[in-house]
Amino acid sequence: MGQPDFWQKDQDEVARLSQQRAFLKERIDLWEKLHQETEDAKILAEMAIEEEDDSTRMEVEKDVGRLQREVKTLEFQSLLGDPDDKRNAIVAINAGAGGTEAQDWVEMLYRMYLRWCENRGMKVQVIDHLEGDEAGIKNITFTVTGPYAYGYLKSEHGIHRMVRISPFDATGRRHTSFASVSVLPEVDTNIEIDIDEKDLRIDTYRASGPGGQHVNKTSSAVRITHFPTGIVVQCQNEKSQHRNKDMALKVLKARLYELEKEKREEKKHKMHQNQKEIAWGSQIRSYVFNPYRMVKDHRTNLEVGDVDKVMNGGIDPFIDAYLRLR
Repeated sequence: MGQPDFWQKDQDEVARLSQQRAFLKERIDLWEKLHQETEDAKILAEMAIEEEDDSTRMEVEKDVGRLQREVKTLEFQSLLGDPDDKRNAIVAINAGAGGTEAQDWVEMLYRMYLRWCENRGMKVQVIDHLEGDEAGIKNITFTVTGPYAYGYLKSEHGIHRMVRISPFDATGRRHTSFASVSVLPEVDTNIEIDIDEKDLRIDTYRASGPGGQHVNKTSSAVRITHFPTGIVVQCQNEKSQHRNKDMALKVLKARLYELEKEKREEKKHKMHQNQKEIAWGSQIRSYVFNPYRMVKDHRTNLEVGDVDKVMNGGIDPFIDAYLRLR
């Protein structure tokens, strides 16, 4: 950015680099601030011990606790380095084996994620929802909007298993239910289609269809071939070659846009190839309410005993453990 011709570059590139610089500068400034505050706390602590000043010592303890939390947050954010991590997330929860019990489990998981989003100030918007037959939800899809929503929530992608005494079973038996959680990064809809003239072959010819005497007697029709993809488009309905060329280019851009969407869908499919059947043996996490109370993540082996806290949105320990494992 210090180069004399930097601001003469493409404005989109300038904006991208400027944004990246601002992001890095913010991280560096915060780290230097925390480092300085840590040094100050160290000096104050030494003085408090030397002078046996309990008031100052208690103040330093508060500062140290705050600094530890801020450093942990900064360290946590450093784990989110994938280009998609900063995007919003699209989350879908589907009931698996377990009938009404599984549909109730979907509703419980949705509430858990809703609480987590509320605690982080993230916005949730439901875009698809199907009620259960008797209770709960068969499936629900929603977007999560906020900084690094996908980076945080990608750890939730997989099969979630619940074990409890079912409130829907009159005999009071213990049931095992499953639900799948699918998490995708939200893709930008404004796709720029850049076409290099060197990748095109433009042929002109006389129109053979209807259009009047002028259209049939001049080489106004246009055929465009896009070498990288092999797409061929043509237009002969307009009277002028220029208009036909513009229309053909518009069609080509539409075809390339559709091709790009198909590639993205293929990428999403590959991301989900590891998602197994929504049933026994494929779960990434188990939530046990009976005969004991515990939530265990089978990828990281992290166990949390406070099930109620987890179900109220306390999933950060699992997210943190997953990102560190990766």
